Amino acid sequence: MSVKKHIPNLLTLLNLFCGCVAIVFVANFNFEYAFYWVCLGIFFDFFDGFFARKFGVAGPLGVQLDSLADMVTCGVVPGYAMVLLLSGQQFAMPVVNYLPYLGFLITLGACYRLANFNIDTRQSDSFIGLPTPANALFIMSLPLVAKDAFWGQFLVQPSVLLGITVLSTYVMNAEIPLFSLKIKNFSVSKYKLQLGFTLYAIVLLVFLKVVAVPLIIVSYVLLSVVHTIWSKKAFD
Repeated sequence: MSVKKHIPNLLTLLNLFCGCVAIVFVANFNFEYAFYWVCLGIFFDFFDGFFARKFGVAGPLGVQLDSLADMVTCGVVPGYAMVLLLSGQQFAMPVVNYLPYLGFLITLGACYRLANFNIDTRQSDSFIGLPTPANALFIMSLPLVAKDAFWGQFLVQPSVLLGITVLSTYVMNAEIPLFSLKIKNFSVSKYKLQLGFTLYAIVLLVFLKVVAVPLIIVSYVLLSVVHTIWSKKAFD
């Protein structure tokens, strides 16, 4: 038991480590490696909670560590990446005074969401607003999509990046119910929505690779909204 109780926190710290490494790669404009390190951090973030529940060692320390680690991996990293994208150093976009620093709105939005998540009892089995890991994946995928897809350059235009910054900050904290992708048991009937979406995401990733990431995130939000509306109608 003494060893098991430390495994979830160790995974959380590995998430934090990945976020720190990702910051270094972002600073060197290596957005591809930064994206992979964020993905690895989110992988550890997923399994720290899984093992905490499995071993029955979930506690307040783990909750706080998880939020602090996510703040770096899913808050600081995408915010910093957006600042550099807006600065024009990578994509030759014009700099307008301190406009690029608005990219840190993503960091502020992630911070507020993580703090609110810890005290919001409604989010035990679902989410209210876009989770910070999903938002981080969306932001970090933008420069990669810009290189790999013919329509990707549209995403890194200054006005589009500013729009994405404001919108992602809002969606993280909006009162939008989103279904959770965490599957606590292998009940197909109970988790058919999650399993179906997971299969959809895998298919997109296989065929489109990194280009699929923003499409998956947008689909996740839209499907959640449709599911919520459909569920309300079913109970009316």
